[in-house]
Amino acid sequence: QVQLQESGPGLVKPSQTLSLTCTVSNGSITAGYFPWSWIRQPPGKGLEWMGVISIDGSSYFSPSLKSRASMSRDTQKNQFSLRLSSVTPEDTAVYFCVRGVGVMDSWGQGIQVTVSS
Repeated sequence: QVQLQESGPGLVKPSQTLSLTCTVSNGSITAGYFPWSWIRQPPGKGLEWMGVISIDGSSYFSPSLKSRASMSRDTQKNQFSLRLSSVTPEDTAVYFCVRGVGVMDSWGQGIQVTVSS
């Protein structure tokens, strides 16, 4: 069973860039034609899909985040990453890395990220 684990800073200052990494185990990020997504959940709100990186390495983002978000992957380390620039307190959330888009069958446990000075 594939497993995903998020890592990154728990606290980021406003206007800085948030960088998160998802390490995948028990499965390759380039196998099976699965895309890999980032989702977040702000406090007291629902889940928000942020973006996806496809099997060919291309990425797509929610229109509301497109100007600030980027994704990349390291196939040697079996990791994919999210960068979100110019963060504000509204970016405070639990961030999840997920296998799939639409149908998401494997989730990381989530990482709390707080944006505060």
